[in-house]
Amino acid sequence: MKREFLMPAEWEKQAAIWLAWPHNKEDWPDKFEPIPWVYAEIIRHIARTQLVRLVVQNDKEKKRATDVLERAGVNLKKVEWYVIPTDRIWLRDSGPIFVRDKKKNKAMLDWRFNAWAKYPNHKKDDKVPEAINASHKLERVQPMHKGKRVVLEGGSIDVNGKGTLITTEECLLSEIQCRNPGFTRDDYAEVFATYLGIEQILWLGNGIVGDDTHGHVDDITRFVKADTIVTVIEKDKRDDNYSLLQDNLKRLKKARDAKGKAFNIVELPMPKPVVFEGQRLPASYANFLICNDVVLVPTFNDPMDRIALNILAECFKGREVVGIHAVDLVWGLGTIHCMSQQEPA
Repeated sequence: MKREFLMPAEWEKQAAIWLAWPHNKEDWPDKFEPIPWVYAEIIRHIARTQLVRLVVQNDKEKKRATDVLERAGVNLKKVEWYVIPTDRIWLRDSGPIFVRDKKKNKAMLDWRFNAWAKYPNHKKDDKVPEAINASHKLERVQPMHKGKRVVLEGGSIDVNGKGTLITTEECLLSEIQCRNPGFTRDDYAEVFATYLGIEQILWLGNGIVGDDTHGHVDDITRFVKADTIVTVIEKDKRDDNYSLLQDNLKRLKKARDAKGKAFNIVELPMPKPVVFEGQRLPASYANFLICNDVVLVPTFNDPMDRIALNILAECFKGREVVGIHAVDLVWGLGTIHCMSQQEPA
């Protein structure tokens, strides 16, 4: 398996964070009004110290977004605008994944996006990487395997920048919401080795209850250092998440790196279930975003908020760890990491 590219870890130096301004009210039915203000707060924190590359539908939306950002006190000198039509705003999954080639030049992976094998309206989203690259002019690669363009969402994987990747069987191997029919572990190993520089894959079982993407790893388990993994656990044995998260924890404790050394495993609590209109939502502290100087963590008006923030502050010494109120945001079935994509320096 020939390694062509390497995906840097999220904590490595970044050129920018990519976001897309919210516009699809169907993603937050009857609760859309606060969402632009949540976005503004997220952008305010990032733009204090680094560039935000912000995708908007059109010039009219850019004007509305500018008004919101100005009123929220955002440093607009750190916001760069891109007019690109989208179906939704979940750039972690529809946007490009930035990698480096053998000469350490930055390149862009343009995976096929099919809206989590669930929604029919994704044609605009599938064209986002190409549209971004119209101005970026990077090498743009569409990963192929067995003669087909590979479907992959950024939220389904997490890497340590040193050859190890975490994902879930539920997302990549299940026949429910199947991304790449017929793909096996070996197929993914070959794809990840070639395009992401991966030497080993840590396969977890299932994602959390309420996850619309069917098992994205960025809601449960994340690298915070090359040798350290944060994973969410549920302490209430009556909760539907308890046994599946315990299974993931056991797998991680048995895992070894390429040199045979155990990973440091840090346990992160889960908030109490967040339910709206009878639907359990994928509320998780693991959906944090690592930026150059700040780590943004979704919070849920829960006693565990403070504990989770403290645990992550210990993991990210030297970065400011900031909670972002996400009770409204998670009604869109995703939070901070799902909506963003880092671009390495």
